Amino acid sequence: VSFLSQIERGSSSLAITSLKKIADAFNVTMSYFFDEIENNNYALKEEEQKSFKLEGSNVKHIRLAGKFPERNLEPMKVTLPPSQFYIEQYSHPGEEFYHILEGIVIFKIEDQEYVLNKGDSIHFPSNKIHQWKNPTSEESILLSVLTPTIF
Repeated sequence: VSFLSQIERGSSSLAITSLKKIADAFNVTMSYFFDEIENNNYALKEEEQKSFKLEGSNVKHIRLAGKFPERNLEPMKVTLPPSQFYIEQYSHPGEEFYHILEGIVIFKIEDQEYVLNKGDSIHFPSNKIHQWKNPTSEESILLSVLTPTIF
């Protein structure tokens, strides 16, 4: 309760894993806590795509999907800034698929590292402890498709 109060007052920030736990406790999706991107069409034009960053993160996300009931996939374009190192470990229900559009990304899943270059892909169960980093001096851009929907 005191942690939630600190978040409400803006004196503490919230990691995505903590937000997911709060959403699960209230039986809502994480998008419940954000302004909705309304799209009554299945297509999402480039000019309608809005970028966002999560509190405490410098990773840029762009949602690539419209909104419709019972949507199961969360497609996004993700930009990792240069010299991005492992910061936080994640583990949650679902699956994750990434395709490297530009740059190099190192994924660490459990104790195995995968070095992926432009054109490479990775697909894994999200319940495995995982991290990522961009070890280069240039941005890395990925196509990401996740389940379940989180935004």
